[in-house]
Amino acid sequence: MNTKEFFGKLANGYVWWNLLAMAVVVVLLCFGVKYGLDYYTHHGEGIMVPKVQGMTYNKARLLLEQEGLIILVTDSGYNKTLPADCILAQTPGSGTKVKEGHIIYVTVNSPTSPSFTIPDIVDNSSVREAEAKLMAMGFRLLPAQTVPGEKDWVYGIVCRGRRVSNGDRIPIDYPLTLLVGGGSIGESDEFEYVDQSYSQPEDVQVDEFEVVTDPTE
Repeated sequence: MNTKEFFGKLANGYVWWNLLAMAVVVVLLCFGVKYGLDYYTHHGEGIMVPKVQGMTYNKARLLLEQEGLIILVTDSGYNKTLPADCILAQTPGSGTKVKEGHIIYVTVNSPTSPSFTIPDIVDNSSVREAEAKLMAMGFRLLPAQTVPGEKDWVYGIVCRGRRVSNGDRIPIDYPLTLLVGGGSIGESDEFEYVDQSYSQPEDVQVDEFEVVTDPTE
């Protein structure tokens, strides 16, 4: 095909009509995809997430289901000032716009305080190291009790009048008392510690405390 024949075919109206028809189809497809996706995904529409933080789980579930949303518990925490099964946090937060059927993730309040394992501090650390580790875990410490032994060395831990050891699991809201050496003693000397308990708050009914040994130890 020479140049003259090529330009002759371009001048043919049939070719131009085909090109125009193809362009129209492409434009229609673009608009169809855009508006079709908007319609399918309800673009611009949304449900305002209500605030469920502070509500009980059942009340929050009913409220979210009425709005067309789904509630899912992903974690638990502990706040003794709030009732058990209370919503402590939610994601997404209140006021966020989401689509119908969106999942709202919540953290609920545990009915009991969490327990943590006593680290390896008895007869293995100074009082400063022990206090730093226990306070970092969230434990509350009562004034240390002095016992015969190397100065500022931790010889034991007392919880509610009972001796606890490394590896024992203790509820985080039970305060601890460190048994700390007040000075050097001879190898043959012996000493006894005096139980130091505390008054349980009236609103917490705990008759006994049982030390649970970590099974992994």
